Amino acid sequence: MKITIFGTGYVGLVTGTCLADVGHDVLCVDVDADKIARLEGGEIPIFEPGLEPMVKANMAAGRLRFTTDPEAAVAFGTLQFIAVGTPPDEDGSADLTYVLAVAETIGKHMADYKVIVDKSTVPVGTADRVRETVVNALQARGEALEVDVCSNPEFLKEGAAIEDFTHGARIIVGTEAERVMALMRECYAPYIRQQEKLMFMDVRAAELTKYAANAMLATKISFMNEIANLAERLGADVEQVRRGIGSDPRIGYQFIYPGCGYGGSCFPKDVQALARTAADVDYQAELLTAVEAVNRRQKQTLFAKLAQAFDHDLTGKTIALWGLAFKPNTDDMRDAPSRTLMEALWDAGAKVQAYDPEAMKECRRLYGERDDLVLVGDRIQAVKGADALVICTEWKEFRTLDFAWLKQQLAMPVVVDGRNLFEPDAVKAAGLLYFAVGRGESLLV
Repeated sequence: MKITIFGTGYVGLVTGTCLADVGHDVLCVDVDADKIARLEGGEIPIFEPGLEPMVKANMAAGRLRFTTDPEAAVAFGTLQFIAVGTPPDEDGSADLTYVLAVAETIGKHMADYKVIVDKSTVPVGTADRVRETVVNALQARGEALEVDVCSNPEFLKEGAAIEDFTHGARIIVGTEAERVMALMRECYAPYIRQQEKLMFMDVRAAELTKYAANAMLATKISFMNEIANLAERLGADVEQVRRGIGSDPRIGYQFIYPGCGYGGSCFPKDVQALARTAADVDYQAELLTAVEAVNRRQKQTLFAKLAQAFDHDLTGKTIALWGLAFKPNTDDMRDAPSRTLMEALWDAGAKVQAYDPEAMKECRRLYGERDDLVLVGDRIQAVKGADALVICTEWKEFRTLDFAWLKQQLAMPVVVDGRNLFEPDAVKAAGLLYFAVGRGESLLV
């Protein structure tokens, strides 16, 4: 099939590359000429394991191409995927500016039947708005061409996006049109040969499914953080609690790891957007509001623990940070707990000495050059001369540590573990003051 992908961000690039990899002819379009030039030169603008060699291989095979020409892009494929950003607006709702701009572009340039595939995460009712925008653009041209709009939400985890796309649990398509069903089945045929996981439902159900899935996972995280905070105050070890409840198959072990809060491009904005959608139909989604409130509070716990460890005076202190990305295997720092911590430390007069395997460039882009931020080349340099260590991201290289060596590096023997990587007894045996999340004791009373 010939397939057009609008947007070469995370979702668009992964989707286009994976579809090209199974033999489809894919053209990706973006308004950012610099990004397209970089992609054509073989430079991948995001870090995602396995993506770069797949992009280069499919470009070399001629199945994956890039352009800034919207007219050529619309003419190219019968399937027109919209995979542009839907950032949160000031009121928390999803901003559909880019989605509707693509819809208008398609309406202006289409010359035959098109299926517009909403791949972006969008509120319920967006497909109707996309259709209306396209029809209005056609009417302005005096045209009455056929167009269908379907919802095909993405379920990609950053750091495992290729695996999720190629071996995901389900492929959801929201449509009631038989012609669209046939075309989408053809599109995804290579991925459903061994298992029928293509699920058709009505458009609004598909749109809501995406938000409901992310909201459920975010709820599990915030719930465990609530339990962790309670465990600290009751003298219980949340890791034992986690194993106890995770063994129940109705609960399971996924997404019940307590820590310093969730971040990234999906959970924060999607929970907020769903709560806003509820408000728009006069429903108060109290659980969603609480999930987001707990997460905001959880991101502040690392600084609170540090502040109490230093008797609320961090002026002139140097704090080592291990991990800047919101999760491992990505360079994404959107809504990352590290950002909340760093900004609080700077306000308190402290200096940050940080290392992350992938997010250093992104950190420089966000914060620029500043005297109170030093980005170093590895985890060893990060702790040299520092007063304390904080672990913000659970990268594999942080999981094994010589605690006696670490004590020698730190001016003060303080470790705040925002991801519960270590066993408290082992750390404390080396003479370090160790503060994790819900591990039976806390500085906070």
